[in-house]
Amino acid sequence: MRQAPPEPLDALVIGAGPAGLMAAEELARAGRRVVVIEAKPSVARKFLMAGKSGLNLTKDEPLDPFLSAFGIPSEFYRTIIGLFGPEQVMDWARDLGQRVFTGSSGRVFPEAMKASPLLRAWLRRLGEMGVEVRTRWRWRGWEGEAAIFDTPDGSRALVPQVTVLALGGASWARLGSDGAWAGILAAEGVPLAPFQPSNAGLNVDWSEHMARHFGAPVKGVALTCGKLSGRGEFIVSARGLEGGGIYSMTPAIREGQGLFIDLLPDWSLEKIVERLSRKRGKETRSNFLRKALKLDPVKLALLMEFARPLPEGEALARIVKALPVVHAGLRPMDEAISTAGGIMEEGLDPGLMLKARPGVFAAGEMLDWDAPTGGYLLTACLATGAWAGRHAAEYQG
Repeated sequence: MRQAPPEPLDALVIGAGPAGLMAAEELARAGRRVVVIEAKPSVARKFLMAGKSGLNLTKDEPLDPFLSAFGIPSEFYRTIIGLFGPEQVMDWARDLGQRVFTGSSGRVFPEAMKASPLLRAWLRRLGEMGVEVRTRWRWRGWEGEAAIFDTPDGSRALVPQVTVLALGGASWARLGSDGAWAGILAAEGVPLAPFQPSNAGLNVDWSEHMARHFGAPVKGVALTCGKLSGRGEFIVSARGLEGGGIYSMTPAIREGQGLFIDLLPDWSLEKIVERLSRKRGKETRSNFLRKALKLDPVKLALLMEFARPLPEGEALARIVKALPVVHAGLRPMDEAISTAGGIMEEGLDPGLMLKARPGVFAAGEMLDWDAPTGGYLLTACLATGAWAGRHAAEYQG
């Protein structure tokens, strides 16, 4: 098949997830003519998957604690996310006709809960702004100034005035984030931090008695791992432990820090010691612990699993307050919700343009930041997409 001649473009966005679509919106709003390229047959697949169980848009909390959840020491990303934080995300959703509500934990959801109504409204607005979306186009790098793509009609070359890359991290490859872009950018001299799993479950080699608890939620506990700590919930699965409480500990788990569960965070050590000092009589130890400490079946099972043989008295009370989790490491990176690593800050100018490739900007999970779930991750993708799009719109070359 004869290759088509290079096609000149005004503005190109590669990747049609939240960061890419937000960059396209900002470019179009500034009057640029935008083409969005997506390798998959449809756009925003990971976004839609995240919204199946309730689309958590952001976290309704003051900006300082919101930013502290990222563990970002640099003012670089604090500024970017601070200018498109929780309030801006909620206003953006409302502008798309999607009313939002804040749950008891501070998490913000669209009233429809699902991602699809919001995405449909967003794509409709982008279409009205003149944004063109091309699917089944896979980027494979540059030849000079031309971006080269494999398409259903063969190889195509696009020569844009400005480009925003929003290709995601390296998890959930089947939804589009495969990290294949890393080799392309490394060859261009862009500094990259290695990909690592984030917001990932833990592998646990369970004993047989845990099988009856697979699928059970663990609530009302607190977790500590290194310098990270907080209340959270998780689920006991056949493969290990999964859920927001575990995901939030991922950065410290990656560093090899031990993970501990406080099974009774509202009870003092002294109260537990007093309860354990009561006479057991003829009760089995399991029944005694269940009644004395008011442990539900799954918490009692975890205690038996990770602390057997159980000590007595205060030693047992201390374990109840800091139960060490014996695990076999994080789930594989492709099963993680997101990844840490990617384009390092020193490879970017203040507008998120690649220093090694003038006129090319980057956004979303391609960047080397690490956010927990609970609205932080999506907010950061939208924020960096908006920032890259605005600065790309101003670029004159």
